[in-house]
Amino acid sequence: MSEAGLAATSRASISTTPPSNSIFRHAAYLVAENPVTGLSFGLFILIALCAVLGPYAVPYDPLSSDTSATLQSPSLHHWFGTDLLGRDIFSRVIAATRLDFTIAIASVALVLVIGGLAGTGAGFFGGWTDRIVGRISDTIMAFPLFVLAMGIVAALGNSVTNIVIATAIINFPLYVRVARAEANVRREAGFVQAARLSGNSDMRILLTHILPNIMPIMMVQVSLTMGYAILNAAGLSFIGLGVKPPTPEWGIMVAEGATNIISGEWWVAFFPGGALMIAVFCFNLLGDGLRDLVDPQRRT
Repeated sequence: MSEAGLAATSRASISTTPPSNSIFRHAAYLVAENPVTGLSFGLFILIALCAVLGPYAVPYDPLSSDTSATLQSPSLHHWFGTDLLGRDIFSRVIAATRLDFTIAIASVALVLVIGGLAGTGAGFFGGWTDRIVGRISDTIMAFPLFVLAMGIVAALGNSVTNIVIATAIINFPLYVRVARAEANVRREAGFVQAARLSGNSDMRILLTHILPNIMPIMMVQVSLTMGYAILNAAGLSFIGLGVKPPTPEWGIMVAEGATNIISGEWWVAFFPGGALMIAVFCFNLLGDGLRDLVDPQRRT
C-alpha cells in the first residue's frame, strides 16, 4: 500500500475512535499510576453504592426499635451494635448514606452552577458585574459561615431543601473567588483573542473557551466542598437544626450517642462518626484525581 493510502487509513482510524474512550483510558491510567487516586475513587464508588442500594440491602429496618435489645455491643447479629431504642446501628449508618450524599451533591451542584457562572462572568466582564458579585460575596463572608447556615435553616425551617440552600449559600464566595480569579487571568489569553478576532461573541467565548479551562480547578473545589457539605449537614443535625429524628442521619446519630460515651457505650457514636470521617476523607482525596481527569492538558 502506498504512503498516501496508509495516511488515509490512519486518519480514518483516528477519526472513528470515540472521544469517550480516551477519557476512560485516561481515567484508568490515573488510577493505575496513583494508588491514592484509586483509593479515593474506590471509596467514592462504595459510598455511591451504599447511597443507592444500601436502604434495600440492610439486614434490619433502620426505623424499627426493639426495647429488648437496647445498647447491645457489636456482635454477629448487630455488627455495629444497637442504640438506646434497640435500633440496629449498622442499618442506620448505611441508610443514612443516601441522605447525606444527596445533600452534598445537591448543594454542591447548586453552588457550582450559580457561583461558578457568577464568578466567571465577574472575572470576564469586570465593571459593574464584578462589583455586584463581589459585594454579595463579601457580605456572605462577613458572617461566620456555620452561624449563617444556622440562621438560614432556623428562619426557613429544618428541612432537607433548606439545608441544601443554606449549604450552597455559605459556599457561594468560595466558588465565586476561584472562578473570578481564573477567568480574570484567561480573558486576555491568546486563544481568547483569537476567538474574538474570529467573530465569536463574548457569551460564546465565555461558555466555550473560558469555562472549560477553569473546570479543573473548579473540580478540586467541588470535591473539597462536598466533604464540607456533609460536615455542615451533620453539624446542623448535631445541634438540632438539621434533619429531624428518627430519620437516619450521621449527625443525629453522633448527637444521640454522645451521651452514651461516658457510660461506656462507645459504639453508638463511634460508627456514625467513622462513616462521616471516611466520607470527608474520600472527597478530600478525590479532588486531585478529578483535576487530572478533566484537565485537557493532562490528556495530551
